[in-house]
Amino acid sequence: MRVVMLTGLGFASHLVVMNTWGWINSFGVFQAYYADTLGRPPSDISWIGSLATFLLFFVGTLTGRLTDAGYFRVVFAIGTVLLLLGIFTMSVSHTYWQFMLSQGLCMGLGNGFLFCPTLAILASYFLRKRAIAVGIAACGSATGGIVYPIMVRQLLPSIGFAWTVRAIGFIQFVTMVVANVISKPRLKPRRTGPLVEWSAFKEPEYTFYAFGAFSAFLGVYFAFFYLAAYARQALSPPLSYTDSLNVLLILNGMGVVGRLVPNYMADRVGAINMFIPAVGVTAALAFAWMGVSTPAGMYGWTCVYGIFASAIQSLFPAALATLTTDLRKIGVRIGMVFTIVSFAVLLGTPVAGAIVDSPAGFRGAQAFAASVLMAGCGLLVMAKMAKMRRTGTGWLAKV
Repeated sequence: MRVVMLTGLGFASHLVVMNTWGWINSFGVFQAYYADTLGRPPSDISWIGSLATFLLFFVGTLTGRLTDAGYFRVVFAIGTVLLLLGIFTMSVSHTYWQFMLSQGLCMGLGNGFLFCPTLAILASYFLRKRAIAVGIAACGSATGGIVYPIMVRQLLPSIGFAWTVRAIGFIQFVTMVVANVISKPRLKPRRTGPLVEWSAFKEPEYTFYAFGAFSAFLGVYFAFFYLAAYARQALSPPLSYTDSLNVLLILNGMGVVGRLVPNYMADRVGAINMFIPAVGVTAALAFAWMGVSTPAGMYGWTCVYGIFASAIQSLFPAALATLTTDLRKIGVRIGMVFTIVSFAVLLGTPVAGAIVDSPAGFRGAQAFAASVLMAGCGLLVMAKMAKMRRTGTGWLAKV
């Protein structure tokens, strides 16, 4: 019976991640479409996706604390309503600011009310196999990142933008109903306690981890938002609009490997031990991107980057959960780091987009993304060293 319950919870979490993080990973499709139809520069368009991503993380402190206090179902229901309200108002939007309010603000808030509580509840059910459980749920971002771009690519030419978005909305409606029925908290509510657990920042490993994750997420999403545009504008010969979307599908599709294999290994060697090389290799790949100039090279690079960038996304919450020993505080402690990371995802892609629009072009933006990823890797190494010092363990210890 317990296996059935945990399987159901994992499936529900997968659906939530599909409709939140998976939706955000699909923004590259809309980045290209809006640039063609709204007549705004790429850096302006990217603010829509960045706002939604920012809110997914930013409200984590609030929703995490409310989840710890026993209000999971209320928070989850509000998130579902906001998500669906956003997607269906997006279908009738026509101007830049309408998309900013519907897709950016409303759906972003819905994402935030759903994402952090879902991961907090899921993590509370697992101790030994927590990383792989989070990894399976995180595969929802690959599911959404494949399904939604394919729907846009296939439906947009035949039924138009409005009904394409509504079709996506109907899928989100059905899947979120299922998730609302299945998801439920395990732990008793912690009614008392502050909104922010400031004492967590007295732990050096927690502080270094928070700012290491901030730096990593400042750069990792640039490819998810701009890869299709790069394929059409910077390759020789350039890819067509349809082929550039295929590159985005490959990027998200390889995320299945990147979310399962590293998380499986993390349960054996430690989530932070896996998170550090994932960020380091992604930084190296971002530097290598500057040398990609042909379609063949683009496809090969995308396959490898998709694996390691996706590993960052799935290992991030799994490793963060290991820094909390009191599971009654897991919601607020995850949410606090989510809020810090929110400012990275808000600023990272628009800054990179502004660099693309400048004389530095794509190469300058690639260098920016690679540099902040490398800095994040260094800060995560310091987090590991801090935990080693506090626990008296060595480099080979499971962390």
